[in-house]
Amino acid sequence: MKSSLTPSIFTLRLRNLALVAGIAVLPLASGSAQEQQAVLGSASQAEIQQFCTSIADPARDQRYLLQKQELEKLQADVDQRIAVLEERRAEYEDWLGRRNAFMKQAEGNLVEIYKKMKADAAAPQLQEVDPILAAAIIMKLPARQSSLILSEMEAEKAAMVAAIMSSAADPYTSKDPS
Repeated sequence: MKSSLTPSIFTLRLRNLALVAGIAVLPLASGSAQEQQAVLGSASQAEIQQFCTSIADPARDQRYLLQKQELEKLQADVDQRIAVLEERRAEYEDWLGRRNAFMKQAEGNLVEIYKKMKADAAAPQLQEVDPILAAAIIMKLPARQSSLILSEMEAEKAAMVAAIMSSAADPYTSKDPS
């Protein structure tokens, strides 16, 4: 952005300063060089000081305006990014809700499937799935059927599933995974 002082005002003030400095030198032409230097220096310094003082406030205002515009631009960018994140969060929450509903339905149906299976058929299948899933399914089955399935599984896999089941039943185990 350009300064609030237009080039023409700045040029006029600079010309006035040069004119005043030139006028101040003319009467001194008759005096010594040192006297001329002292009068010229004091007149020029005063004019320079007055010029700088007169443009200080508009320059400061312009700086503030530029900073404000930059902050507004940054705020708009942040607002846009927040909107995108909110949109993505809503999409994720929708997906998670659908996934949880599906998992709940699938879990119920899966338990019903294993409930109707014979232990010797269910055991090999359950020892091939994730031990945590197998433990969750076996825990939801009736105790008699669970014991038959565990007895049909390989000893190592059955021990792992039983350990998971016992830790899930432990009241001192944290419910919060984090």
